[in-house]
Amino acid sequence: MPTRMAQDMGRILTTLTITNRADQVRAKDGTISPEQIRSVTLNDVLIDTGATTLCLPQDVVAQLGLELQKEVDVATAMGIGKARIFRDAVVSLCDREGTFECLELPGGRTALLGVIPLEALGIELDLQNQKLKVLPISPTDTYLTIM
Repeated sequence: MPTRMAQDMGRILTTLTITNRADQVRAKDGTISPEQIRSVTLNDVLIDTGATTLCLPQDVVAQLGLELQKEVDVATAMGIGKARIFRDAVVSLCDREGTFECLELPGGRTALLGVIPLEALGIELDLQNQKLKVLPISPTDTYLTIM
């Protein structure tokens, strides 16, 4: 599993791939070639339980060509501020994949992966061993529930 702990900070870092879902749709309908699908692999993405969603630096959002969805107010360590939310970021992590919104981080800040994508993908933190744990999804045992 592509995760590691930053020894000096006790943080869990991982590698993940993000793809533009709209490009995937266009490639499927023949509007663009599969080679034109924009995708990036990011190393040292911080797993941040204080963040709710996927957070990407501005340059990564631009490289992916994600579509702006809305501008929102967000709580940060510096107080309340404005941020932009983009749609259709496909996150691939630990052989799991899902499509999520992403929040644009100002400047060249490190990408963050928050709790909503982790939960949706069935991935949780193993704090004792400082790594990610993939939850089961099989006919006899699954993290997915309908109540």
